[in-house]
Amino acid sequence: MRNLQDIIGQIKNLEKELHAELQKKQEEFFYNIQGKKVRFEEAARRRHKALMTHVPVYLLHARFRNLLTIPFVWACFPPALLMDLVVSFYQFICFPIYEIPKVRRSDYIVIDRHSLAYLNLIEKINCVYCGYFNGLIAYTQEIAARTEQYWCPIKHARRMANLHSRYKNYLEYGDASGYKNDFDNIRNSFNDLKEKKDA
Repeated sequence: MRNLQDIIGQIKNLEKELHAELQKKQEEFFYNIQGKKVRFEEAARRRHKALMTHVPVYLLHARFRNLLTIPFVWACFPPALLMDLVVSFYQFICFPIYEIPKVRRSDYIVIDRHSLAYLNLIEKINCVYCGYFNGLIAYTQEIAARTEQYWCPIKHARRMANLHSRYKNYLEYGDASGYKNDFDNIRNSFNDLKEKKDA
């Protein structure tokens, strides 16, 4: 049976391969990333603009049922802003006290699809919303994961649909002696985050 650390090592190698493949996509679609800006070659930008569906045509072809759901989609936005504010404030106050490395918001909330010239104004707004909302969920999950590692680093008995980044460090469910002996070590084990920050 494979060791958990071997599996984690394989996952990290696959992540490296994924990044290499994403790098190839930059060449395929004629763009490069400079800091936080994405720059397309001029010919690609012209082609993108030519492929854009203008707003009146876009609305004319929109499904009526999709238009009806718009208020429900946007009703989620104010609570999302509140959650962003609350979790950011929480980690700003509590993480230094717990000596947990802070989660960098910009690593999770990535908004760049609005720069695509083949998207019209409505599509760009939708993409900003989705990038913000999904990034916020990931950002919040990472804050919660680090908090859970500090307060309750025990794996669940039942299988979870999605494992967060800190779960691999947790104690096994039912390991009472491990909980008594290793709790403090695991609670304070954030060296991998510090190493990543220094790299």
